Amino acid sequence: MNDKLISDYMDFLSNGKTERECYTQIVSLAKKNGFKDIAECQTLKAGDKVYVGKWNKAVALFVIGEEGIEKGMNILGAHIDSPRLDVKQKPIYENDFLVYMNTHYYGGIKKYQWVTMPLALHGVVCKKDGTVVNVCVGEKADDPVFVIADILPHLAQKQMKETASEFIPGESLDLILGSEIPPRKEDESKNDKDEKKEEKDKAKKNILKLLKECYGIEEEDFGSAELEVVPAGAPRFLGFDKSLILAYGQDDRSCAFTSAAAIMEMSSVKRTACCLCVDKEEIGSVGATGMASHFFENAVAEVVARLGTYSELTLRRCLNNSNMLSSDVNAAFDPQHADLFDRENASFLNGGIVFNKYTGSRGKYDASDASPEFIAKLRALLDQAKVTYQMAELGKVDQGGGGTIAYLAAKYGMYVLDAGVPVLSMHAPWEVTAKEDLVQAFNAYKAFLTIQ
Repeated sequence: MNDKLISDYMDFLSNGKTERECYTQIVSLAKKNGFKDIAECQTLKAGDKVYVGKWNKAVALFVIGEEGIEKGMNILGAHIDSPRLDVKQKPIYENDFLVYMNTHYYGGIKKYQWVTMPLALHGVVCKKDGTVVNVCVGEKADDPVFVIADILPHLAQKQMKETASEFIPGESLDLILGSEIPPRKEDESKNDKDEKKEEKDKAKKNILKLLKECYGIEEEDFGSAELEVVPAGAPRFLGFDKSLILAYGQDDRSCAFTSAAAIMEMSSVKRTACCLCVDKEEIGSVGATGMASHFFENAVAEVVARLGTYSELTLRRCLNNSNMLSSDVNAAFDPQHADLFDRENASFLNGGIVFNKYTGSRGKYDASDASPEFIAKLRALLDQAKVTYQMAELGKVDQGGGGTIAYLAAKYGMYVLDAGVPVLSMHAPWEVTAKEDLVQAFNAYKAFLTIQ
C-alpha cells in the first residue's frame, strides 16, 4: 500500500472542496515539482514542465516529450467539480425569526440526502473595488456550521407519501444562518407598522452585520460571489480495517488527484504527457472552464507555438494522434442493491482501476465507445506493469446511465477510454472509495503516460 499517496489524497480532499480549491492545490503541487506557468516561457524543449490555467478552475499540465508534438500526447483527463449547492445572488432572507440562505443545487443530487447534516460554506466574494474575499466557514472545530431543516416524523404523514424526487423541493434547500428571539406577547399590540417591520428584519440585519464585521461583505456583494455549500468535515477512513475512505467529492477528485500525482513523477517522456483537470462536468461540461469549451485546444496551441512548430495542421495532427484516459469514476457494485447491476459487468471496490468501454445510457445514447485496439494495447501495458484493472459498465442497460468528458475528447479523433476509481454512494454528500483502487489508479495512470 502506498501510504504517502493515501495520506496526500486525504489532505487533498480536506483542502479541496471546490474546483477553485482543487486548482490551487494542483498548481501549488506542480510548482513544487518544477512546473512553470506557460506565460513565463518563450520557448519549450523536451523535458520542460509547464501548466496552463483558466479562471482558477481548470488547468492543463504538460511534460514536453522527446518526439515531435504532432505525433500526439498521452493525456489524463479528469474533472474537479462535484455535486453541491450553490448560493443564489440574492440569498439572505428572514422568515419568522429564522435567517436563511437561498440555494440552487448543482449537478445530479438526491435532494433529501442534503437535509439535517452539517454543511460548510466555501468560495469567493468579488467586490467592486477589485478585492476578492475568500470564504471558508464550517471546517474548523470552533466554526459554526449550517443546516437544512426537515419535518419531524410526527408531522410527516403527507411527506412520506410523496416520491423521493418530490418531498424535498429544490427551493426548500435553504440553509439556516441564524435566529432571533420572537417579540413578547405584550409587544404584539404595537400598531406602528414600521416598528413591526424593523422587528421582522432584525435577525437578518444582525447576520449582515456579522458578515460586514468578519469579511467586509455587504448584502449587494453576493451579486458577484461564488459560494458553494458542501458537507462539513474532513474525510475519514471507513471500516474497522480502514480499507475504505468516506469523503465528499470523490467523484471525480479521486481520479483528478491520482492523475495529477502521476504526472508529477514524470521527468522525461518520449511522447508529451498531459494531465487535464476541468470544471463543469457535472452539468454538461459547459462554460469557459468545461471540456466543451476551447480551453484544452487553446492550451495545446500555446504549447505547440512555443515549440517553434506552430501551424493549424500541426495542432490538428497532435490532437488526432493523441491517446487519452478519461479519468472518471464508475459506480461500484452495491450488494444491497444488486438488482440494479449486471454482476458480470460491474466494478467492485478493491478490484482495481475500472475500464468502461462505453458510457451513455440505455441504447448507448450519448456514448463514447472506445477502440478495441486501444484497449488491447492498454491491457498489455498494465499487465506488464502488474496493475490490477477491471472491465465494467455503470449498471444494467435499462436502469439509466451517465457520461464523462470522453466524448468531447474523442471528437478530435484521438483514442479515448474511460478509466477510473469505483465509487459507492456516488453523488451522495459522502462517497466511498477503496484505498487499493486509488493506488491501482495511480499506478495505471503512471504507466499510461509512457505508452507509445
